[in-house]
Amino acid sequence: MNELAKALAGRYGAGAWHDQRRDLSSVVVDASKIRDALRWLRDEAGYRHLSFATAVDNIERNAFTLTYALRNHETSHALIVHCDVDRENPAVDSIHRLWGQAWTYQREMKEWFGIDFPGSPRVDEEFVLEGWEGPPMMRRDFNARAYSDETYAERPGRATKDPATHMKERLYPEAAE
Repeated sequence: MNELAKALAGRYGAGAWHDQRRDLSSVVVDASKIRDALRWLRDEAGYRHLSFATAVDNIERNAFTLTYALRNHETSHALIVHCDVDRENPAVDSIHRLWGQAWTYQREMKEWFGIDFPGSPRVDEEFVLEGWEGPPMMRRDFNARAYSDETYAERPGRATKDPATHMKERLYPEAAE
């Protein structure tokens, strides 16, 4: 285990360190300590650049996995920091005061997954889905087809075609005759 992994484990109880290659590692941190761990990584360990933040719906484990990609430009090392948040009441500390652009990622995760970031600016405003009044659509239990069937009226005039047959007819019309 390297020194950074030891420091994170000692300070924040981080576990599951994985070196994917020389310049990329990942680590798991408890969600209740994520903001403090990210602050330490930025201020003390040199991971000053937040490349992105996103979430994955792990419905089988009843959790969202939040992923923060950090970069230390001095060492040319990237670190992916993961934390799990309960799906039933998903809320995690905001990191918008650590990185100015973080509120944008958090706003997106709120809209797509329903994860709350209390205190994050504009987190409850529409972001991508203007006028959307349905449930968070990136949750794996969201049934887009059922929602569409319940919400929107059938429009006449649409015909469904088998894509393979349709493309053969379009590309090789003489063969279809």
